[in-house]
Amino acid sequence: MAYFPAFLKFDDKKILIIGGGSVALEKLEHLLDFTKNITLIAQEFNAQTQKLIQEHQLRQLKKAYEKNDIEGFDIVIAAIDNFVLQEQIYFETRGKNCLCNCVDLQKYCDFIFPSYVKKGDLTIAISTGGASPAVAKQLRIYFSKLIPDSMIEFLLQMKQYRKTMPKGKERMQFLDKKAQDYIQNWQKK
Repeated sequence: MAYFPAFLKFDDKKILIIGGGSVALEKLEHLLDFTKNITLIAQEFNAQTQKLIQEHQLRQLKKAYEKNDIEGFDIVIAAIDNFVLQEQIYFETRGKNCLCNCVDLQKYCDFIFPSYVKKGDLTIAISTGGASPAVAKQLRIYFSKLIPDSMIEFLLQMKQYRKTMPKGKERMQFLDKKAQDYIQNWQKK
């Protein structure tokens, strides 16, 4: 089954990461591009994870995962090596109003983490549905190099135009022309 591409608004979402190792760190780094409302549970956290927890003032619980630790969370990520516990966590999330991602157990994932490029307000997500993370990674590298850093400033300008110009056909045509010109000019460089 294919995953539906969607961009979630995290403003009011509480996220729980279970794990403190390198896989948990990878998920944490991705999530920090979009939210700081993250809690981590692990008996131990590696140095890099601990650094990010302190740097971003995240909530951490140094303990083993226990049943009901997921209460109150909207998104749960089980980033641990214990596949039996991952499965238990997934089934615990059923009936709760939350999404679950069990790393390396795709059948227990309500969602997956795509590879992505982020430049200011632009986010391009890339997924192969688990078929080849290596291909997704190479496409991320390609698009990251292709899209100029000036995209950040350009999108800020476009946002300002949208705020200040009255809605309607003229605004739509103006913005479409600006976008077309910007992309054509960057391709010539």
